[in-house]
Amino acid sequence: MAAYLGRYRGQSRMHTDSDLKVFLRWSADQPLDPLAAARTDVERYVRCLQDVRCYQPSTVSRRLSVVIGFYRVCVIDQILPHSPADYVRRPMVPPESPTLGLSHLQFEAMITAARLSANLNDFALVAMLGLLGLRIFEACGANIADLGEEHGHRVLKVRGKGGKVVLVPLPPAVARAIDRTVEGRDDGPVLRNACGVRMDRHAATRRLKYLAEIADLRIPKMHPHMLRHTFVTTMLDAGVSLRDVQIAARHADPRTNIRYDRARKNLDRHPNYILAAFMASGT
Repeated sequence: MAAYLGRYRGQSRMHTDSDLKVFLRWSADQPLDPLAAARTDVERYVRCLQDVRCYQPSTVSRRLSVVIGFYRVCVIDQILPHSPADYVRRPMVPPESPTLGLSHLQFEAMITAARLSANLNDFALVAMLGLLGLRIFEACGANIADLGEEHGHRVLKVRGKGGKVVLVPLPPAVARAIDRTVEGRDDGPVLRNACGVRMDRHAATRRLKYLAEIADLRIPKMHPHMLRHTFVTTMLDAGVSLRDVQIAARHADPRTNIRYDRARKNLDRHPNYILAAFMASGT
């Protein structure tokens, strides 16, 4: 495990460690020695994730990829002669993301609710997630010391996946939101919770759910990644090229942006609306 996890850093290492532990706990419950597993055992693990725990195909595929990588390292390090996960069939992942971003009007209502909120962290949180496209761990991990200027631009130094550091320019509205949040402080986190310490993903989710209720958004479940989806789809709606959106969202694969956008576009352009409009006189 140490040899395999040594290939990762930061959040990637933490998430990979979490996914690998799911497999190891399942193996212990069987009981099964992971180094004595056969292909059928890995197949049973996949079936457990699908049928017993009812995970989404994307989650099953991700957790299976961690198991495949673990056994590949075992073969490289000559611990095993071959990998039992080599011929395990991956679940089909739908081309549309199951998470939908907010519509333009919903996003405007969310921003307005955050701007008018008595909690100064709310506007900065929504702006950093929805207008900068930060991941929730990037927004919560941002420090006042990460704010600066570069070539005449206000910027925020962001530590992303794999420990990669990038400079994200701050539009004036976002810069004002952050300045209002950190006013009078010289160091520490940008976003804080009600106790005055660094905001975590759970506190951020609670604030977003509260703002969604205030904005009267009729959505089944509000969570931070929904605003990152909104960041991508709103950019595409605004006419930004796919390549520029990929750079802004820091996606390694441009197909991720397309996957984000297809789900909402399929609803916006659904033939049901055309039929209903055609039959409007009778209904």
